Amino acid sequence: MTEKIPTTESTPTPQKKTYSKQSRYEETRRVTLTGIIVNVLLSVAQLVGGVVAHSQALIADGFHTLSDLASDFVVLFAAKLASKDADEDHPYGHERIETVATVILGMALAGVAVGIGMNAIERLTQPERLLQPTLLALVFALFAIVAKEGLYQYTSYIAEKIDSNLLRANAWHHRSDAMSSLMVAVGVGASVFFQLPWLDAIAAILVAVMIFYMGARLILDSTMELVDTSVELDKVAKIKEFISDLEGVENLHLLRTRKMGHKVIADVHIQVNSFLSVSEGHFIAENVMQKTRKAFPEMTDITVHIDPEDDESCSLCTELPSRNQLMGELYPHLQESGLTKSIQNIVLHYISGKIDMEIYLTESATEEQVALLVNGCKSNEVVGEVFVHQKIV
Repeated sequence: MTEKIPTTESTPTPQKKTYSKQSRYEETRRVTLTGIIVNVLLSVAQLVGGVVAHSQALIADGFHTLSDLASDFVVLFAAKLASKDADEDHPYGHERIETVATVILGMALAGVAVGIGMNAIERLTQPERLLQPTLLALVFALFAIVAKEGLYQYTSYIAEKIDSNLLRANAWHHRSDAMSSLMVAVGVGASVFFQLPWLDAIAAILVAVMIFYMGARLILDSTMELVDTSVELDKVAKIKEFISDLEGVENLHLLRTRKMGHKVIADVHIQVNSFLSVSEGHFIAENVMQKTRKAFPEMTDITVHIDPEDDESCSLCTELPSRNQLMGELYPHLQESGLTKSIQNIVLHYISGKIDMEIYLTESATEEQVALLVNGCKSNEVVGEVFVHQKIV
């Protein structure tokens, strides 16, 4: 096999700072508590303003904001549990709790959307129940847009800072609120200035549709993570390229990745020189794990499988005999050569459906003895090449 010429390892793209579990929890707690305070004040203002200003859309948006409080508490609870270290029952950690919580957020959004939509449709079919908003409703709607967009920007910033999908979901929750409030403002404004109360109900329906869409997206994305969906294809390509350029790696195949919260777990098969020692193969595997984790900090758990050949294209060795079984079959031939007591070690190489042998002798042997030893071993159909290393006197 041709020896791979050492090359300069590729320089990975600079990575952002990584945070400990406790730091991630503290950041999540801070931004979520801020959201809770803002949402409490905002929901009270919207509900009171909706009643006073006669706006069904504003009242619907107020209940939507109230639902955010429940989701904020889910985020706090999930972040606390996810910050726990791995244990015997959860050897990979608790990050999947974030994923489950994100599904719950999506379901909450979808449920709120259905309720708002049904109420608005019911009012449209009963014109006597339609409300005529006043200008005050528009003021409350504009105030809600500013507050919710501010929460989105703040939460999104922290989510990117600590790489949290749970916070990204909650940030988009805030963004959907801002967009729904924008629709409320448009509907209320049109209703106020054109005296068309049904536009307020239409705005509420549009809000419901958009909220449901956001909820469905959160549920789908998180469910894909729960069923071990791979990371993005372009990211997988970068990981493959990086590992392939590391010293000692002759080939790479069967790279599998899966997400677990903000982490990525991977296993990879790398091909090394067929005749390396076990310790050198282990050293290469450790080198691959350490440098890959350094280049891609989100990859916290990497399993490296060492292959002496491309096991996707070469003949399988699973049907070959074990060492004890083979030695039992070859022992009469070893005795026949007269070198049994001189054999210090026998190294077996399971390559391409055969077993190559390296036999180390503690003393020199005659050509006849070596020939008997080699031919005797090769008489077994599973044995490929036989190399005899003897002491030179």
